[in-house]
Amino acid sequence: MSILTVNDTTFASQISAQGTTLVEFGAVWCPPCKKLLPMLDELSGELGDQVQFLQVDCDESPATASHYQVMSVPAVIVFRDGEAVEKLVGLRPKSVYEQVVAKHS
Repeated sequence: MSILTVNDTTFASQISAQGTTLVEFGAVWCPPCKKLLPMLDELSGELGDQVQFLQVDCDESPATASHYQVMSVPAVIVFRDGEAVEKLVGLRPKSVYEQVVAKHS
């Protein structure tokens, strides 16, 4: 599996109504975001059959970022059955993302 890039138009249709979805809100100019994406890509390879991984560029999709109150990047929001259940702001170790996914899967 890999991380699917979504935008203001496609976001709602891509959030899974069933199961767990992890969404990374970032920007191309953000150094911590560039460090986070390879970690999430690894997690996607390990957990892709259990969890959907999406990516939103906040500069290209300001409405979605604003709707979920993303004030700084990177921000990771975990959705369960289409509802936001947890938000992590800032770069964290891979183990933190693993734990958060496990908690909501």
